[in-house]
Amino acid sequence: MQQQSLDSSDEESEQYTTTDVMLGYASEEPTEDGFSQLGGYPTWLESKAASAALATCKVCNTFMALLLQLNTDLPEHFPTHERRLYVFACKNRACRKKLGTIRGIRGVKHSQPLALSSPSSKNAPPPQDISPTNPSQNLGNALFNSNLSPHANQNSNPFSAEPLSSNSNPFSSTPMANPTSYSYQSLQSSLASKPPQKPEEDTESLRSAFAQKARLSTPPPQPPASERIPWPPRFELPPAYPTYYIDGDYESLDPSPRSTPSKPALSAGIASETPNGKQSEKDDLDGYESTSDTTFLRFASRLTQNPEQVLRYEFGGQPLLYSKSDAVGRLLASSAPSAGGGSRMPTCENCGSKRVFEMQLTPHTITELEAEDLKIGEGMEWGTLIVGVCERDCGEKGVPEGEVGYVEEWVGCQWEEDAGVKRSG
Repeated sequence: MQQQSLDSSDEESEQYTTTDVMLGYASEEPTEDGFSQLGGYPTWLESKAASAALATCKVCNTFMALLLQLNTDLPEHFPTHERRLYVFACKNRACRKKLGTIRGIRGVKHSQPLALSSPSSKNAPPPQDISPTNPSQNLGNALFNSNLSPHANQNSNPFSAEPLSSNSNPFSSTPMANPTSYSYQSLQSSLASKPPQKPEEDTESLRSAFAQKARLSTPPPQPPASERIPWPPRFELPPAYPTYYIDGDYESLDPSPRSTPSKPALSAGIASETPNGKQSEKDDLDGYESTSDTTFLRFASRLTQNPEQVLRYEFGGQPLLYSKSDAVGRLLASSAPSAGGGSRMPTCENCGSKRVFEMQLTPHTITELEAEDLKIGEGMEWGTLIVGVCERDCGEKGVPEGEVGYVEEWVGCQWEEDAGVKRSG
């Protein structure tokens, strides 16, 4: 029997044992995935770094630290794309809970399909005319992924016109009379009797009209690569978070009825224990119910079944919301499951396409990154970070096919206090 798919926020998860959500766990030992990691310094796709502007805090304008880099190749969706995701966060305490202090970058390289890059000679159209320009039709199809058949009529070129007759004037509505029927004197007399002509004005008007059309049909020039801000050396970057490898496995859920977890059970420390180390579940439940946020109860219950997860991944799936009462929760709560969890996410600024949910970081990420020095995570008081990406996996503008580019993606930050749950201590 085929396994039924389960959305991350489905309330009836107890009837399933495994979901379509891939969970990531921090590991100190190397895993099969040699790229994905928490913390550390970024490893760029093919060693080509992104512009430093994409990893600069929009509040204090300083470089941010890497939270996560993830290998996100999706051969079933984008067979000719190489994909990577990066999430950065500002470590300046004054910047916490402000827009632009956590940013996401998608690295992508679009490779040409093998069938287009090596066209078979058997499919080549028979030559209609021996001309060096004939092969350019197939080359254009290959470069621009055109759907035009290689057997299309050559006259289908939209910029082509019927050949002009050598005896016709393209700017005249009637055939020109035989010039030999005029004598030089009569022609000179005829021209002299006419008022002075102003061909320059007509020509200038024609040129202006053509130039205007050319401006409208020509895309704006892309900024040269030299304008990209180079990635800085490590000594100019903030201290890195501890580095962990990432191991993955599909989410397994206990089919038994779920119980409301206590606050200490959430490993990120959403609330700390009392001074004597004891805190009753009843007190926790009363505190949770006072927020009237059943979404958080579902979030906490789901995470405690796999408490060491640091990320949840499901391209086109549904995010597990930390709250429905904050700005991100209100934005995404009404998204239909069929919309990939992102029908109301901001559209892709690079190409204008819709965005879909791809992954989110959980509170246990904070626990892992703060393990060595609590001060290093003073600015991280979020409940979850939701990353939405372009559904078309577009490439960076101005970057040729076959080269690496980077595009900024949407990160929805659900802060702890915004959801009505504040860390104590």
